[in-house]
Amino acid sequence: MSQDIINEVYFLGGSVFMGIVITFVYDFILIGRQVVRHGLFAVSLEDLVFWLACAVSVFYMLYEENNGVLRWFAVAGAAVGMLLYKRIMGKKFVRIMSAVLLKEIHILRKTAGFLFRPFRWLMRKIRVLFCFFRRREKRLCKYVKKKLTGAAKALKILLHKH
Repeated sequence: MSQDIINEVYFLGGSVFMGIVITFVYDFILIGRQVVRHGLFAVSLEDLVFWLACAVSVFYMLYEENNGVLRWFAVAGAAVGMLLYKRIMGKKFVRIMSAVLLKEIHILRKTAGFLFRPFRWLMRKIRVLFCFFRRREKRLCKYVKKKLTGAAKALKILLHKH
């Protein structure tokens, strides 16, 4: 076989591998979206950044391997790689990894809740004490204001008589 044909086969294999990698990385974005809910703006921004990064990496691959010439079999190879990955393990991988991460997060929250329980109890007691003193302070301020207002009125009356 000639070296040109072997190089083209390697290039096609690289294109298929690039399609697999692109889809694999996007699955991690999907896993992140299932673990942490995103709004429409965040999803759109993630997709924009991801596809821009993919475009740059594909362009770099084409530039390095094929002197920047777009070959349709390279695009078809990337599409085949994406389809192969999605057919073989795509949905299963996302589902399993999301479930594992959600379970780990649940365990971490439970553990943190248990470890911080004494601090929460202490903070509740401090809040009750703070509210008690705040109510007292409000009553004292109201009482002082009432007495000062009465004293000011008495002084005003006294000054107007003289």
